[in-house]
Amino acid sequence: MIRYLGRRLAFGVALLALVTSATFFAVFGNSDTVVRSLVGEQATEQQIAARAAELGLDRPVWEQFGDWVAHAVTGDLGASYFTSEPVTQAIGNRLSVTLTLMVFSLLLLAVVSAVLGTLAAVRRGGMVDRTLQIVTETLSAIPKFWLALMLVIALAINLRLFPATGHVPISDGVGAWLLGIVLPTTAIVLGELRITSMVRGAVSDELDKPYVRTLRSRGLSETEVLYRHVLRNAAPPWLSLLSMKVVALFGGIVVIEKVFALPGIGSLATDAATSGDIPVLMGVVVTTVAVIFVVYLVFDLVQAWLNPKVRLT
Repeated sequence: MIRYLGRRLAFGVALLALVTSATFFAVFGNSDTVVRSLVGEQATEQQIAARAAELGLDRPVWEQFGDWVAHAVTGDLGASYFTSEPVTQAIGNRLSVTLTLMVFSLLLLAVVSAVLGTLAAVRRGGMVDRTLQIVTETLSAIPKFWLALMLVIALAINLRLFPATGHVPISDGVGAWLLGIVLPTTAIVLGELRITSMVRGAVSDELDKPYVRTLRSRGLSETEVLYRHVLRNAAPPWLSLLSMKVVALFGGIVVIEKVFALPGIGSLATDAATSGDIPVLMGVVVTTVAVIFVVYLVFDLVQAWLNPKVRLT
């Protein structure tokens, strides 16, 4: 297990280095464009040169990259071009919102997909199975921002059950905090319910295997066969499918944060990209890759625990 974990960590470091390098050279490769976006199109060449020298963008891009890496490994990701706020502080103030949505969405998607997928597999070919497939495929085809708007109109504006926008810190009360994340989390999960069909397929494959007939012939109840054997054997492919949804969930969170006016790193990245605040954008890229890798690593370790053969592949 130690060697397995070491390989995964080495892969994560390599991935982080590759993504950050590509992003850095993509955004800093043309420093004139970066500076002009900061000083405005009407700025003179002297103003552009002065601003570039002030920010250190007049140096060769390789030198800038080396300087950025040297500071990044110590936790210094620079400061915002517009507010002078340290990037680590800006991300730290917003990361908890995004991580909350990510964790709650993953947990809810895991539970809902497991329950509905298992139910559809057990009732294969029946009305429940067909209805679940139609509903989940339809929801997955609808844009997340539209789902979010419909939830706001129905549950926040008409029924007044949840707040329509904004974020309540947990320090202001757990109840208000939970109410504030119900609609965003629900909108994210509804848009990713296609995984239910994949869970159905994994459980169905297990139910058709010879060992299930053997267990039934030995007098084990259907409940014991399903929960003690079938679901455990179907868990690895289900976890693989769920882990593949991490990037999609992050993409959905960016949209949802804008719809619900949530102060997460998704909205921070959107604002930084729009305004040309490159240090903030780079910090968000590093943080996003690191978070996604950690989530993938957790899924990999759980799969390795469930199926030791995974460690050898």
